[in-house]
Amino acid sequence: NMPKEGQPAINFNYPDIDGNNVSLSSLKGKLVYIDVWATWCGPCIQQIPYLKKLEDAYKNKNIEFVSISTDESRRNGGSWEAAEKKWRDFVKARQMGGIQLWSGKDFSFQKAYKINGIPRFILVDPNGNIVDANAPRPSEPRLTELFTSLGI
Repeated sequence: NMPKEGQPAINFNYPDIDGNNVSLSSLKGKLVYIDVWATWCGPCIQQIPYLKKLEDAYKNKNIEFVSISTDESRRNGGSWEAAEKKWRDFVKARQMGGIQLWSGKDFSFQKAYKINGIPRFILVDPNGNIVDANAPRPSEPRLTELFTSLGI
């Protein structure tokens, strides 16, 4: 079953843009706002400017912004290398901030949260528990209200 509010979030461990692995558990002690997206997803791309504004507004606060790209081989001529390159090039071209991860062939996180449509946003509290497994998008004012209610 998908983790519900107050339950421990399911961990992930994915490489970042520099090739270092980042896990959710390594971010314990901070509020974590996760964006599950892909370079081919129009509605995901639409949220990027809003996400950047949030990252700027909260850069000195106890929150990490994590973007997990689900780009895969199927949309890249069957090539995982091409999928990874497309993601890297996109992140650099858009000068995306926060922690940029690529899930590659590991679909466990997407499966755990029953993600069949993106973008999907997940909010995890500093203790590693779910605040909202289907959190408001960066463009929604109620997201900042939620952050405020959590003392961020």
